[in-house]
Order: sequence, then C-alpha cells, then structure tokens
Amino acid sequence: MRECFALRIDLTPAHESAPLPRKSLATHFGRLNRALVVPAMPRRWIEFLYRHPKVTFVLMGAFFLLFGFTSVNLFVVLKANIELFLEYGAMVIADGALQQLCEVIGSSYLSIVFYVLFKVCERVLIERLTGKPLGEIREARR
Repeated sequence: MRECFALRIDLTPAHESAPLPRKSLATHFGRLNRALVVPAMPRRWIEFLYRHPKVTFVLMGAFFLLFGFTSVNLFVVLKANIELFLEYGAMVIADGALQQLCEVIGSSYLSIVFYVLFKVCERVLIERLTGKPLGEIREARR
C-alpha cells in the first residue's frame, strides 16, 4: 500500500517553536546538493575519446563551429526581442515574438551544450598530450 504525504501546518508562533538543529539543516542541504549534481559523462564515451585522439580533435572542431553558429548574433537578437516586448507589450505575441524569444533562449542553451562538449574534448586532448590527468597536474603545481 502506498503512503500518502500529508501536509502538516504548524500554527505555533515562530518565537515559541524550537529552531531546527544544525545537523538536520546540514543533512537537508547535503541532500539538496546531491539532487542538483549533474551526472558525469558515461565512462565509455570518455574512454572512446581517449582511444581515438584524431576523432576527438575532429569532434572538438565540430563542436567549436556549432557553438559559434548557435551563438552568433544571439545577444543582439535577444536584446531586440526584449525591447520589442517592452515597447509594444503583449500585442507582439500574436506576431510571433514569443516564439522567437523561446527559440533564442533554446539556441542559447544549445550553444552552452556545444561549448561544454568542446571543453570535454579539449580536456581529453590535453590530458593525452601531457600524459597525466589534469588532477595530477594541479597537485604537482602545489
């Protein structure tokens, strides 16, 4: 049988209720941090990139070009779209300005994805060229 979550409302004034202990707050924030952590790239993708440096280099170039293509003029179009909304209000929604705004925001997120993939390929190539993972290079500098 499934449990239902009940909403419990505490009507006790704030000065009468006891503050939450530090441990429970730390536990709560720890759970929140774990929930927000993005999982790492699958290990076999990274291993594939390590095994094939030429393919990694080609992918890095492709991701760089895609990043440039998706981010070109992004700021100018976004600024013009927002100014259009501010000047004419909700009237421009019927003309397709809301759809254009959503497309520009989607393009910016796609641009971020391409940039991150470019940086992953760059990191793999740097680690191959130096012969050490970047974590070891940082520790050696200290």
